[in-house]
Amino acid sequence: MSEREGPHQSIATFSALSPQARSIWSKSAADEESAGHNLLAHMLDVSAVVETLLQHEPRTSLDWASRALGLPGESCTRWIAAIAGLHDFGKAIPGFVIKWPTGHARAEAAGLDFPDQAEERGNHSLATAALLAEPLGELTRAPWSWVLAVVQAIAAHHGRHFRADETRHGRPIGESAEWARARREILDVYWRTLDPQGGPSHEDLDLVAVNWLAGLTSTADWIASNVAWFALGERHDDLQAYYQSARELASAALSDAGWPRFRRLLSEPLQVDALLGRIRGKPTTPRPLQQAGEALLQDAQGPTLLLVEAPMGEGKTELAYLAYLRLQAMNAHRGLYVALPTQATGNALFDRTRAFLRAFDETTTVKLVHGGAAMADQLRHLRGIAHDKEESVSASVWFSQRRRPLLSPYGVGTVDQALLGVLNAKHHFVRLWGLANRVVVLDEVHAYDTYTSVLIEALVRWLKAMGSSVVLMSATLPQAKRDRLVRAWGADPQELPQSDYPRLTQIDARSVRGMTVGYRPQAPITVHGLDESLEAIKEQAIALLEEGGCGAVIVNTVDRAQQLFRLLEPHTQANGIETVLFHARFPADQRADIEKRVLAIFGESSGANAEGRPAKGLLIATQVAEQSLDLDFDFMLSDLAPIDLLLQRAGRMHRHDRQRPASHEQARLWVAGLHHDRLPSLKETAWEYVYDPLVLGHTWACLRERELLNLPGDIDALVQHVYSFSELSASIDAKIRDFIEIESYGAHLGTEKGKHQQAIDISLDPEDEPARAYQNKPFGGDDEQGMRNVTRLGPDSVNLVPIDVIDGAWTVDGTVIDPQKVPSDDIARQLYARQLRVSRKAVVLHCQQAERPLAFDEHPLLRHLYPMPLVAGRCELGGQSLYLDPALGLVYEAGEK
Repeated sequence: MSEREGPHQSIATFSALSPQARSIWSKSAADEESAGHNLLAHMLDVSAVVETLLQHEPRTSLDWASRALGLPGESCTRWIAAIAGLHDFGKAIPGFVIKWPTGHARAEAAGLDFPDQAEERGNHSLATAALLAEPLGELTRAPWSWVLAVVQAIAAHHGRHFRADETRHGRPIGESAEWARARREILDVYWRTLDPQGGPSHEDLDLVAVNWLAGLTSTADWIASNVAWFALGERHDDLQAYYQSARELASAALSDAGWPRFRRLLSEPLQVDALLGRIRGKPTTPRPLQQAGEALLQDAQGPTLLLVEAPMGEGKTELAYLAYLRLQAMNAHRGLYVALPTQATGNALFDRTRAFLRAFDETTTVKLVHGGAAMADQLRHLRGIAHDKEESVSASVWFSQRRRPLLSPYGVGTVDQALLGVLNAKHHFVRLWGLANRVVVLDEVHAYDTYTSVLIEALVRWLKAMGSSVVLMSATLPQAKRDRLVRAWGADPQELPQSDYPRLTQIDARSVRGMTVGYRPQAPITVHGLDESLEAIKEQAIALLEEGGCGAVIVNTVDRAQQLFRLLEPHTQANGIETVLFHARFPADQRADIEKRVLAIFGESSGANAEGRPAKGLLIATQVAEQSLDLDFDFMLSDLAPIDLLLQRAGRMHRHDRQRPASHEQARLWVAGLHHDRLPSLKETAWEYVYDPLVLGHTWACLRERELLNLPGDIDALVQHVYSFSELSASIDAKIRDFIEIESYGAHLGTEKGKHQQAIDISLDPEDEPARAYQNKPFGGDDEQGMRNVTRLGPDSVNLVPIDVIDGAWTVDGTVIDPQKVPSDDIARQLYARQLRVSRKAVVLHCQQAERPLAFDEHPLLRHLYPMPLVAGRCELGGQSLYLDPALGLVYEAGEK
C-alpha cells in the first residue's frame, strides 16, 4: 500500500460507497422522490469545471499559478481542480444535511444520526474551514501552513474569508463517529479519482495566491451548481466515467455562457501605422505620443506599467489599445478591462473599444461586455447555490450583467467595480481573479480624491502581483499622485528619468524608462472672469451664441445645470438654437441617448460642414462632459473648478481642425467665479461640497491675473503649482490669503490625513499574511447587508428605477407587472436600463429601510436597484418630493436638501 492509499482505495464507483457516504447530499431537488445530487458528485463537477476553465486560460496564467501555489507545472491544473472541488467538504455535517427533509430522511435511513443541536451548526463553508485541514494534510502530506492556506481559500466560496477565531464554530456538536468516517471516505475516494501527481513545494501561500484560488473556486462552484448545465444525480456509476462526463458538461456550459478560449488578438506582426489605422477604422498617421509609446512597448518585458501623461486630444485612448495589442502579444494577457471614472460617460468608450476589438477579431469570438447596459443575450439564472435562494440570485448577478465585465476577457466598466476587489466586500476575490493576467486601463487617474486614490494604489499593487499589466492615463496628474502610483508598482520615483511634459513612463521587469514626447501645437486660449451667478452666465452665453458657433457651459452641480437650462430655454427655443442638457441624473437609457446626441452634434465626426453640427449650438453639462468624451467646442463657459479639471474642460475647445465662426477663431474660456479681487461664494454655489476649497482657492489665485492659457505647454506647470500649495502673492487681499493659507489649508490637512488613513485601514494589502489579512477589516459592501465598504467617500446613494403607475398598476411600456412576482428577463432588462443614481439623504434612507419588492429582490439584474413608482411623473420617497422631467431629468422639489 502506498503512502496515499487508504481503506477506500478500491472504490471506483458510486455504488461501492458506503450507504452513509452516498446518502450525503449537496444539491436538493424539487421532486421529493429524487435523491438530489450527492456530495461526491458535486465535488467532481466543480473540479471538472476548474480543470476546463484553466484549459481556456493562456499558458502564462497556468505558469503564474504554478509558481504562486508551488505546484508542479505538469500537474498544476489537476492539483488546483482537486483542491477547489473540496470546497463543500463541510456539507457532510448533520447541520447541513438536515436542511432538506428528503435528504435528511435518506441519511438517517443510511445510519447517520442527527443530534438535537444539529441545526445550530449548519454553515457548511465554515465547517469546511474547520474540518478539512487535518484530513487533507494527512492525505497529501503537504506542509501544514500550505494546507491551512488552501483551505482558507476554498472555504471562502460563499463570499468571505473566515477569521481563525471563527473556524472553531464550524465543528458540529454531538455528532457520532459515523459522520467523520463518511467524510473521510468521501475525501479518500474523491482524491483517488482525481489522483494529482507530485506535491506542493511551498511551505505556505501568500494572500495573492489564496485570493486567486478563492476567486476561481467560487466561479467554478457557481457554474457547476447550475442544474441547467449539470443535471442532478449520479450520471455514471463509474467515477472516472462520471468525471470525464462532467468535463464534457463543463465545456458545454462554458460555451453556453459565452466563455471563450484564450487567443491573441494580434495574429501577425504589423507596423504602428497599420495598427492605428485598424484601431481607428481609417488610415491614420501616428501622433508623436503613439510613436513614442510604440518605441517603449517594443522592448517591454513581463507585466508592465505604462504611465501616459499627455494633453487632451493627443490619442491616449488609441495608445491604450495599442499597448494592449503589444503587451498581450508579448505576455499572453488573457484580456482587457477599461476602467472609467463614472458610468455616465461609459457608452462612448464602450463603442470605441468594441470597434477596436472587432477590427482585430474577424471571427467574432471576442465579446465585449459593458457594465452599464443590460445584456441582449440570455441571462443566466443559477440555481441550487448552497440550498439558498439568496445565494443563487447573488451568484446569478455575476453572469447577468453588472459584474460580468470583471469575468469576461473584455470589459468596460467603472473603476469602482475593480476597486471593490481590494476591499473586504462579498466575493472581492472573484474580482481579483477576473482581473488577473489582464491589461487594466485606468483612465483619468487624476480625477479622484485622496481616499479613492489610495484604493487605486492598492489595486495597482494587486494587479502587479497577479501578473497583470496596467495603463494609467491622465492629462493633468499632480507630481505627488504620480510618485505614489509609481511606488505602488514597486518602483522608486527617484529612479524615474527626468522628462518634461508630455511624457511617457514605462516600468517593466527589466527597467524604468521614460521620454518626453512631441505634441500638436494649439492656439492660445484667452481667459475671462465672470460672476458666478446663473444670470451672469446666461447673459454671457447668449452674447456668445449671437456670434454663432457651438459652445459649452460646464457647471459643478446638477441643480445649477437644470436651472441654467430653464433660464436659457426661452432664448434658445425662440432662436432655434440646438441646446442639450447633459448630466448624470437622467435614467441610464435616456442618458445614453443624450450622450450619442452630444457626440453627434459636438464630437469629432460632426466635421467642418457635417450635417450634425448646427450653426448655433449649446451644451449645458456637469462633469460628465469633462472626461472620456471626444468633444470639440468653439467657446466655453465653466464654473471655477480645480485646475486639473478646468484644464480638462478647456481642452475640449478647438480640439479638431474645422472652420470656426469669425468671432471664435481664437478659443475663449469664461470662468464663473474668477474675480480679480474676491473669491466666489463657495457655500452659496455649493462648490465647497463638490471640491476641496483649498484647491479651488489656489486655482483662483493662479488664474486671477492670467489672460492666456497655452495648451498643452502650461498644463504641467499650472497643475504642479496649484497642488504644491505654494505661498500666495502679496497682491491678494490679506483676508483671502488667510482663508486659503490658514483656514482652508488647516481643514485640508485634517481631511486629507483622515481620508488617507481611512483608505489604508479599509484596503487589503497583498503582502499581508493570509491568516491575519482580514482582522479588523469590516466585511460588507457592494449592495450586501451589514457594514459597507465604499470606493468613494461622500453621501450614500441608491439606484432608482422609474416605473409608471397607471390606474394603480406598475406599468412598463404598456405592460402591467406585479411587484410581488419575478419579472421576465425582457421586462427586467427594460427596468435595468432605466436606472439612475440618487444621493439625496431622505431618499437613500427610505430605500435602505424599505423592504425591496420580490420583483426586484429575486431577479439578478434588479437586486441592487430600488423601485421609484411615478404617478403622473411624480413620486415621494422618505418625505422628499421628486419628479422626472423629460427635458431636465430627475428634479428635487423644494424641501429636504
